[in-house]
Amino acid sequence: MTESPGGSENVPSRDRRRFPGISSRSYEHPADRSALVALRKLSGFDTVFKTLSGLLPERSLRLLFLSDSVRVGEQQFAHLNDMLRDACYILDLEKVPPMYVNQDPQPNAMCIGLDEPIIVVTTGLVELLDEEEMRAVVGHEVGHALSGHAVYRTILLFLTNLAMKVAWIPLGNVAIMAIVTALREWFRKSELSADRAGLLVGQDLQASMRGLMKLAGGNHLHEMNVDAFLKQADEYESGGDLRDSVLKILNLLPRSHPFTTVRAAELKKWAASRDYQRIMDGHYPRRDEDKDTSVSDSFRDSAAHYADSVRNSKDPLMGLVRDIAGGAGDLGGKLRDTVFRGGSRPDSSGGANGSGGAKGSDGS
Repeated sequence: MTESPGGSENVPSRDRRRFPGISSRSYEHPADRSALVALRKLSGFDTVFKTLSGLLPERSLRLLFLSDSVRVGEQQFAHLNDMLRDACYILDLEKVPPMYVNQDPQPNAMCIGLDEPIIVVTTGLVELLDEEEMRAVVGHEVGHALSGHAVYRTILLFLTNLAMKVAWIPLGNVAIMAIVTALREWFRKSELSADRAGLLVGQDLQASMRGLMKLAGGNHLHEMNVDAFLKQADEYESGGDLRDSVLKILNLLPRSHPFTTVRAAELKKWAASRDYQRIMDGHYPRRDEDKDTSVSDSFRDSAAHYADSVRNSKDPLMGLVRDIAGGAGDLGGKLRDTVFRGGSRPDSSGGANGSGGAKGSDGS
């Protein structure tokens, strides 16, 4: 950090654009944004969550981190303190949230809290990332704070704990886990939003890509390649058949974060978009306009995003969805072709391929 000529404020240590008054809507994923806009419009929403705060372990967590972690400041982890203040300066977040470093070899970071967000990074993450990669992560967490994600993350942690405690109650666990599953789907989208905030803070796409690669493959950059890593995301999306599509969904359901290759591909796509360029040029929604945001417009944007995702997806299941939506004539044949790709296929009479006029295998 350096001091301005007047000595009154801290500014970033290298030349990066700042976004005065920026609204989190400018970088939020459409599905994330529509949920947040709706929640912010609910009358009494803040009061309900503050009432809930007495039931949640927030105070306990704050005391735990204060007593058993290292609080970042000018005298402790000063380089992280500089990054945190930089990130808040760039995204114009007035109150700098407390940050703690927690001893844990697993690379991780989180932003939690109902009344005031706190940021926690593990020693595993600090040791894994270089300065610019870490700057993107700190910006990611500050993006969570600016969006208000910390509130919902805390609720998610609470409900996940509650689900385990009431597992013995008939249907109790099922009801809570249904809510948890929906929250996880939203939270996965909120992670994509925060990745974008991290890019706005670091303003170095390659550093963001490197950080995601390290989260997947460890500190072996000389053994990794960004282009090859992104090809994995394309192969993951387009490969396999319907069985693989179902397995992808089952693998994703229990996760709070999208898969790392998918995050990298999504961030690269956003960095090449007109939306990102407009923000970098200084054209973005302002925070003082948030109260006038239309819920219906936000939901339309979200619906349009999902429709576009289905339309452009290379996944076999999404292809089947397109066929259903488009009224494909031979839907049963397409389903058989997809499921039995590369193998034998039943003939029209229900028997396996063979003589008697059965069609040849796929690819003939």
